[in-house]
Amino acid sequence: LHATWNALVKSGSEKSLDAAMIALGAGVIALVFLPFLPLPHPDAWPFILISAFFQFAYFQLVAAAYRAGDIGLVYPLMRGVAPVLVAATSGVLIGETLTTGALAGVLTISTGVLTLAFEARKGGKRAILLALANAVVIASYTFVDGIGARLALNPISYTLWMALLPPVLLFAWAFSQRGFAPVLFHVRHQWWRGLIGGAGSIGSYGLALWAMTKAPVATVAALRETSILFAIVISIVFLKERVSLFRIAAACLIALGALLLKLA
Repeated sequence: LHATWNALVKSGSEKSLDAAMIALGAGVIALVFLPFLPLPHPDAWPFILISAFFQFAYFQLVAAAYRAGDIGLVYPLMRGVAPVLVAATSGVLIGETLTTGALAGVLTISTGVLTLAFEARKGGKRAILLALANAVVIASYTFVDGIGARLALNPISYTLWMALLPPVLLFAWAFSQRGFAPVLFHVRHQWWRGLIGGAGSIGSYGLALWAMTKAPVATVAALRETSILFAIVISIVFLKERVSLFRIAAACLIALGALLLKLA
């Protein structure tokens, strides 16, 4: 689900607007189901608000990174570094300690990320920097939402409420930068991209947040990055990107590290 909606952003002609459309699609889907779910516990509302601003930064960086580089480079970096950051800081921030096996997983992911550094020699430095910046954002909202979903007492309700504010922020920014007419024109012609991508976005993240209420945040954050392998397949088969051996090796190492973290 996650790799698919990222591919929709990468394949679009207006990546910033397409990212906003994904967020809008997720918000529309959330509105359909919210009446049938209880409200999150009051303790979770500050986390929902903070998460919205992290999500705004996330979607903006997703679009910028895909303008700068291929999905086969950007996606593994964004998704591969984030669980390393979560695993490295979870002990201090939320009191979850890592086993020896989990540390092995972190080192394996780190090796995969370092493998991607070879791509910098081929003009991918800007894409790499944007992807790494987004990894920090991803790690930040992972902690925020991992805690918020637990406090909400209903992770699905938390996910749906969390999906409402980011599209408001993203489209307010788009209107201020581009004007109303171009943005509305894009929405009218690309609504299907937003709806399909939004379903993938809210579905994948809702499943992850539910899992975080049942298992340590660091292991869930790592395991979901096996989506990197799907992103590589999509980049080769559908987007016709040229994928180097470094990218393939890095993706495999990152996915292996994620599995080691889960097995630990």
